Amino acid sequence: MAADHHPPSDLHTPPPPPSPAATPLLLHRSSSLGESHAEASDQLESKLSDPALPLLKRLSSCSGIELKLLFHLAGPCIVVYVTGFMMSMFTQIFSGHLGNLELAGASLGNNGIQLFAFGIMWGLGSAVETLCGQAYGAQKYEMLGIYLQRSFVLLSLVGLGIVAVYSFAKQILMFLGQSEEIASATGLYVYGLIPQIFAYAANFPIQKFLQAQSIVMPNAYISVAVLMVHLGMSWVVAYKLGVGLLGASLALSLSWWVLVGLQFWYIVRSETCRDTWTGFSVQAFHGLWDFFKLSVASGVMLALEQWYLDVLVLLAGMLENPELSLDSLSICATLMGWFFMISMGFNAAASVRVSNELGAGHPKSAAFSVIMVTGVSFLVSVILAILVMVFRDVIGLAFTEGQAVSAAVSDLCPLLAITIVFNGVQPVLSGVAVGCGWQAFVAYVNVICYYVVGVPFGALLGFHFKMGAKGIWTGLLSGTICQTVILVWVTYRTDWKKEVSLYNLLYHYITRKLPAIEIFISSSTLHIHSKYIHYKKEENTTLATIFI
Repeated sequence: MAADHHPPSDLHTPPPPPSPAATPLLLHRSSSLGESHAEASDQLESKLSDPALPLLKRLSSCSGIELKLLFHLAGPCIVVYVTGFMMSMFTQIFSGHLGNLELAGASLGNNGIQLFAFGIMWGLGSAVETLCGQAYGAQKYEMLGIYLQRSFVLLSLVGLGIVAVYSFAKQILMFLGQSEEIASATGLYVYGLIPQIFAYAANFPIQKFLQAQSIVMPNAYISVAVLMVHLGMSWVVAYKLGVGLLGASLALSLSWWVLVGLQFWYIVRSETCRDTWTGFSVQAFHGLWDFFKLSVASGVMLALEQWYLDVLVLLAGMLENPELSLDSLSICATLMGWFFMISMGFNAAASVRVSNELGAGHPKSAAFSVIMVTGVSFLVSVILAILVMVFRDVIGLAFTEGQAVSAAVSDLCPLLAITIVFNGVQPVLSGVAVGCGWQAFVAYVNVICYYVVGVPFGALLGFHFKMGAKGIWTGLLSGTICQTVILVWVTYRTDWKKEVSLYNLLYHYITRKLPAIEIFISSSTLHIHSKYIHYKKEENTTLATIFI
């Protein structure tokens, strides 16, 4: 084993987060929103740390504070994520009413090829979520705009490579075993989604930039307005102009660029972003390689999660009667994705809350936020699962007029409902991982649970045991359950005081511009390896210590 590398003696103790008195006036929380958030955060940590308060009174008081902070973030974030997903879903619905082949092409394009790009871009963009959230919590406001620009440059470069995948989508799908008819329809559809790739490159960093500052309502209003525009545009394209699949996907790409343009206009013109957006800077091009390496863990974590569904949709296209199997599984996948976006709203809230509290040096508040957001998201997912079972016989008719497809969807709904419940917990804990910077660990968990457990098990049930789409979905569910159990255990065992110390240490070295840091995380040991750093977490404290 290699010898430990200790930092120089003057660097053994990381500096505390800067106090307001030591921070330049420009960097103070100038907006009323920032001041309100800071006061609530300080109040929450104070109450959680006050042993004089009775436990029940402490729980009641702190729950009220946390729920207010949580829903201020989660509500608008849910609107943003759901409307973004609904743009693709409505495009798929309009395409489905053109015919079953068009539905299969749009379904595979959205749930296969589009999710491939979405997973990469969203994953790479989540590094901004960690950095901006912790920088905002530590009152390093000027860095948020730099991180946004740096991420956009990086994602745009990555997008050039993704264009090649879109351009050869038909050939790739046929190589993977899809029929030529379905592959051709999908290939035509995704040609129109090429401009959307670069809209993703701008949208995800912008979203994380705003969310880190708890600026979420403007984005929600913008998203709803763009969805309305997209609905009208899609109807005209599908039923009036008659331009088919290509026109439908081009309309989707245009809607995403309208969304990006309005978001950026808000950032430039709004007083609330005055301290965090100071204009374009050449610093965006500095340290791209180091930023890329930091982003890769985020990218792998979320991309593997998104591609999991891609693989299962591809498997459905290889079953007997592939058009029926693909249509039914894709409709359920679309519904799960719609509900998953609700969980992702809580995911974003969890990530922002945890990263802000760690940056502010509030370990108890960070832990309490995890408990509250997970509980609320789980409750919402149970309600949604019940609704799916109540309306299982009519859900499929919203996507297609085919009775056979609708019946197949109804047959899959019990498995869909169980998956929704587990997806009420898993995305939230992934958001906690992003807030803490645990992306590398979650990437390993995703590989094992999804691709070692879920996909092989689903293929075995679907093909060998002739369970068809139901067998493939059972495999998906097994991987999700496995991942959720691991994330619950690791989060429960987290020592939040040491997470705060780790953030201070990490930020200390980053600001000294030392070589890039690679982070390797397990449930009991966390090492940061570089030429100068070796930090080991030797103890764990459970979430139960939050009230001690």
